Amino acid sequence: MKKLYNKYKEIINYIIFGALTTLISLLVYFVLVNTFLNPDDAIKLQIANVISWIAGVLFAYITNRRYVFKSMEKNKTKEAIKFFIARITTLLVDMLIMFIGVTVFRVNDKIIKAISQFVVVISNYIFSKLIVFKK
Repeated sequence: MKKLYNKYKEIINYIIFGALTTLISLLVYFVLVNTFLNPDDAIKLQIANVISWIAGVLFAYITNRRYVFKSMEKNKTKEAIKFFIARITTLLVDMLIMFIGVTVFRVNDKIIKAISQFVVVISNYIFSKLIVFKK
């Protein structure tokens, strides 16, 4: 089991921390839409979405840098900027999925949010691996 873990450590750690990032993002989103931001209002839906995104990205940068990709980059500012630009790209994808799914097609916001997070996690790994934390 340990040999298998060591062979796929980066992907396994990414999945674990990606799941935790998604959990944090979803938790923040659900708290916001179940307390004071009405998801039936397109603007409030996106506000909840962006706030949940910020919480997730902060957690993801710290864990991806330290535990997943074990970055040794000395220029943390440059690395963080690349990370946030990549995440802004996937935020726009997330917002588009939420808008089309909830506002246009009137599908339950929580279902669409879960689907969107799946797309975002995969996209984020690709950007992180190929652009942000490349060795």
